[in-house]
Amino acid sequence: MEAKTEQLIEKIRKYAKSVLKEKRFEHSVRVAETAAFMCGLFGYDKDIGYLAGLAHDICKNMEDSEILSLASEDGKSISEIEKNKPSLLHGRAAAVLLQEKFSVKNPDVIQAVANHTLGGLGLCLLAKIIYVADKVEPGRPQSTEEYRKKIFSMPLNEMTLFVVQENMEYLKSKQKKIAEPSYEFETDLKNQIATENSLRAS
Repeated sequence: MEAKTEQLIEKIRKYAKSVLKEKRFEHSVRVAETAAFMCGLFGYDKDIGYLAGLAHDICKNMEDSEILSLASEDGKSISEIEKNKPSLLHGRAAAVLLQEKFSVKNPDVIQAVANHTLGGLGLCLLAKIIYVADKVEPGRPQSTEEYRKKIFSMPLNEMTLFVVQENMEYLKSKQKKIAEPSYEFETDLKNQIATENSLRAS
């Protein structure tokens, strides 16, 4: 591990431990470990994956007003669903905080942290990894060893689509609205898979 990355991980770990509830911090560590494992599967820097996983929820326990204020600094629009439930913006808030407080400049990390809740269009490899790792880390109720074995045997886009659709089904079962970026994410993944399949067939 590069010394700078190691130092940054340690700073984020200390900060996360100081601001998050114990269970949320433990979840963040599991996401970091799952993300690092997945980075190994898909040829991405494990340390950067660990860092993004550790940082993804650093704003989760903030007040709604603080989350809204931070998230609005990224210059992107805020939907009605997000205005009504600012906690959905905790990823975007965390991405802003990473840049302002920890001087993180890696665009993959920023994108991954910002989009881990709802997904979105044109997400990079790391963003897909963090989205999946957040939903399938071993502390999640459905995440048995058998479940993870099945998930991790899939190509990344298929794996991500499976998890996105599983999450949508869960939200529907709870009568919760699905935000537009999640539908865009689903469509984008389907298109990427179709393109990959047609390239393989040609």
